[in-house]
Amino acid sequence: MNQKKVIMSACLFGAICRYDGKCKEENAVVEAFKEYEIIPFCPEAPLFGTPRERISVLMSGEVKHIITDETHRDVTALLHDAIETFCATYPNADAIVLKSKSPSCGLGTTPLLNEKREVIGFGNGIAADIFLQRYPKVKIKDEMDF
Repeated sequence: MNQKKVIMSACLFGAICRYDGKCKEENAVVEAFKEYEIIPFCPEAPLFGTPRERISVLMSGEVKHIITDETHRDVTALLHDAIETFCATYPNADAIVLKSKSPSCGLGTTPLLNEKREVIGFGNGIAADIFLQRYPKVKIKDEMDF
């Protein structure tokens, strides 16, 4: 019998991969999945390094753009491609746990900004949107659910 698999935001698992060079390890999340094979996920660190410039979700009408905070570079396509590659590499998962409020991984908790960088609402990060499409039968949670 194959071991169950959980895709988990790498920072929750203890990886030093956040923009600020820190992790956000959540022992309750790791403990909840101790019987699972943990597949760490972070689309940002491999592309931009750690530490790195922060990114934000800017709305242009109904379209989300992932923009770097200091240099104002649009990295939406880079992140999209990296996340799609990850999904193709790991097509099966029994559970997914993402980091809340993240521009990549937030699940309904990511600040959505207007062109003046004012918060106009909250929604999903780019990875959460893609995961909801690619893993429709998998319950996706964030660390706040533990």
